[in-house]
Amino acid sequence: MINIVYRLKSPKFFEEAIEEIELNDVVVRPTYLSICQADQRYYQGSRPSDILSRKLPMALIHEAVGEVISDSKDIFKPGDNVVMIPNTPFDKDEFRANYSELSKFRGSGFDGFTSDLVSLKHDRLVKLPNNFNLQVSSFIELMTVAYQGIMKFLEFKKASCKVLGVWGDGNLGYITSLLLKEICPECEIIVFGKHVENLNLFSFVDNVYLIHDVPNDLRIDHAFECVGSAASQSAIEQIIDLINPQGTINLFGVSEYPIPINTRMVLEKGLTLQGNSRSEREDFEGVVDLLCNNPHLFNYLSKLITNVCEIKSIDDLKTSFDKDYISDFGKTILKWEI
Repeated sequence: MINIVYRLKSPKFFEEAIEEIELNDVVVRPTYLSICQADQRYYQGSRPSDILSRKLPMALIHEAVGEVISDSKDIFKPGDNVVMIPNTPFDKDEFRANYSELSKFRGSGFDGFTSDLVSLKHDRLVKLPNNFNLQVSSFIELMTVAYQGIMKFLEFKKASCKVLGVWGDGNLGYITSLLLKEICPECEIIVFGKHVENLNLFSFVDNVYLIHDVPNDLRIDHAFECVGSAASQSAIEQIIDLINPQGTINLFGVSEYPIPINTRMVLEKGLTLQGNSRSEREDFEGVVDLLCNNPHLFNYLSKLITNVCEIKSIDDLKTSFDKDYISDFGKTILKWEI
């Protein structure tokens, strides 16, 4: 079957490519996609030049839902709504697939979901209930990143777990705080950020603080760093200052450059640093179950949607990235009609 893939050839320049698509797995037509900061870094050309030259041309977007067109094994039915898993193992080893060097990631290691059709293995899809909001569901992948980090935290946390701090008032900080409040209702959730207008949206947490206006006697038991880039340095410094001994710091933020960490205080307090990146099938299943059992979460998650763009041409795709770039907060959703 003929398929058209829409690839970023160079920063801010998309091109069409015609290819054959395999029919021996599950063929899915994307319906709603969500732009991530990683997509923007490729589109804006802010990744190092050697990485851009190695990875482009490449189809972007790793957050997406779609509609099943055909399934060679009849496990999925035509018309089923599914969330697509971008992490793609090519072999097995002893490591979790999202950390394995034998895995590739769509929109990073190979083509993402900006195409007419996508062929995926059966285990790279999770069926969605018919009543799910598909615009919100388009960024389930981002939710799974927070979810797998929380699951890892619960596995290794110390006994004392009364106060959890989340650094970052952006999309990931919002989702992490929301899931923490649902998964750990007995804990006090405090969010630390820089933008009053963003923090005002965190109505579901117990408290919020501007990072330059934190009480001197405030202490937390565990922390989740959702800042990223160069700003993660100051966030981690503040976390180390405020966290109680033997706490865990879950790191989510991505930076293009090395971030210095005060290892003296990490040693003195006996802290544990946990790195979190991407997710796997069990995380997608966990998030879908969580949303099924707690449908009120959709009301909070829908507040993240700041742009919904109909994509009927490459020009529309470019316009959507430009709109997303000037948005300080929230998600840009692509209604895929190209």
